[in-house]
Amino acid sequence: MRWTLKPTPDLQKIKHLSQALQVDGVIASLLVQRGIETFEEAKNFFRPKLSDLHDPYLMKDMDKAVKRIEEAIEDGENILVFGDYDVDGTTAVSLMSSYLHSYYPNVATYIPDRYAEGYGVSFQGIDFADDNGMTLIIALDCGIKSIDKVEYAKQKGIDFIICDHHRPGDELPDAVAVLDPKRTDCTYPYDELCGCGVGFKLIQALAENRGQTITDLVTYLDLVATAIAADIVPITGENRVLATFGLDVINTFPRPGIQALVQNVKKQKLTIGDVVFQIAPRINAAGRIYHGNKAVELLTEFNLEQAQEFAAMIEGLNAERKDLDKQITTEALMQIVANNEQECCTTVVYDENWHKGVIGIVASRLTETYYRPTLVFTKSGDKLAASARSVKGFDVYNALEACADHLEQFGGHMYAAGLTLKEEQYYGFKKRFEEVVRQTIAPELLVPEVQVDAEIDFSDITPKFFRILKQFEPFGPGNMTPVFLSRGLMDTGYGKAIGADETHLRLFVKQGDAEGYAAVGFGLASKMNIACSGKPFEAVYSIEENEWNGNVSTQLRLRDIRPEE
Repeated sequence: MRWTLKPTPDLQKIKHLSQALQVDGVIASLLVQRGIETFEEAKNFFRPKLSDLHDPYLMKDMDKAVKRIEEAIEDGENILVFGDYDVDGTTAVSLMSSYLHSYYPNVATYIPDRYAEGYGVSFQGIDFADDNGMTLIIALDCGIKSIDKVEYAKQKGIDFIICDHHRPGDELPDAVAVLDPKRTDCTYPYDELCGCGVGFKLIQALAENRGQTITDLVTYLDLVATAIAADIVPITGENRVLATFGLDVINTFPRPGIQALVQNVKKQKLTIGDVVFQIAPRINAAGRIYHGNKAVELLTEFNLEQAQEFAAMIEGLNAERKDLDKQITTEALMQIVANNEQECCTTVVYDENWHKGVIGIVASRLTETYYRPTLVFTKSGDKLAASARSVKGFDVYNALEACADHLEQFGGHMYAAGLTLKEEQYYGFKKRFEEVVRQTIAPELLVPEVQVDAEIDFSDITPKFFRILKQFEPFGPGNMTPVFLSRGLMDTGYGKAIGADETHLRLFVKQGDAEGYAAVGFGLASKMNIACSGKPFEAVYSIEENEWNGNVSTQLRLRDIRPEE
């Protein structure tokens, strides 16, 4: 693992901010690294306000979208809310449908079947709308490239409103309104919203039109925060406001569906990390193993007892997902070795029997072993479908674009994408993808990196320091958990390997005469000989609260350790 110490920001800026906020230099440095240089900027960072949210009508086509929905309601039209089957899509559908249902009854929902229909707007979904007399479809977290589908709907007299956040192609669908802050002609001030976030901007505009205020919409923010966490969008700007207030709803008065999902999580206060690892996988499991409709049913159910039944079913699906994930990861790793591909710049694996619902998770797992752009393929109808995952700093979407002549379709982000191709195209694509990545990736990007915010001593970790550090939350892309470097550390003799397979490391670490701390390093048991040799070592780590049996303590989350230089 590469340790990269971030450059120290301008010392005058650090000094000025330190004095203005009455905080130490390390805290001020962390803020300046995040682009926060004034008292006012720090106030907005530490105390986000709902009034910081942008006017939704700044988004291109928002006025058209609101006008069309209001016309549909006035004329008694049937509206179909359509969304993708992942967390972002199902939360967005739940958000939009439950808001519209609060004052209009003729609203139905539709989540495409992952296996029969695939990603995004489908002809089957449009046929469903047509068969049921629906004349307006609101598509969420998908649709930006659905030119043929929107045209098909138009021929049937069905209008489309698209709420997406993926990169558009050269041509936009001929919809009534296309809400996407990544449109080149959209001047909306923040373009990192998730699909559910774009949906929230639409209901914010609808609410304004009906004389409601932002406070009337706070109860929907548990869904938005869940989508922000699951879709790994930057938690900066508007997303930071939405995530902060959404987490507050999750921790105080969540909707019954989310309450049912977290009732067994033994923590007083959930963080974005808890949403990522506890809530999101369970919502995702519905669409991965069975059908995304089940997630929407859960998230729009307001009877707690019924929600608990839905949650129990989803818990079972999640357990099945875990077993499949583990089995396929093992098989994929064996395939890499059998093909003698350990030294490639990419991982591209395929088995027609792999479950399509977990190939994205498997792709993420494989990057933990072979740190490089990864694609996992399986059979999907008469084509092959894949999920792509990338490594930090490398744009896998651009790499796929360079291989477009081998593909049927593709879409996604810098770090995650989906694609389909014909079976006969597989080996040609695999060869071309390896060539493209080998020619364009910087060699250092194939080595995992830990970015270190600052070097500190244990004496710097005062109660005030940690108290302010916690106020940096919610953490995520654009505002990652601060990582520190400390030298001259010693384990006090309690170091041991832990976990069912003893792959994790637990230490009690001291530095000189300063207070010592419990430290845990997941996957670091192999470095026990460094930590427990009786010699000083260096560590990079974050500082966190450990909650166990009702007791709360400060502990270090080790990212890596190495012998003292």
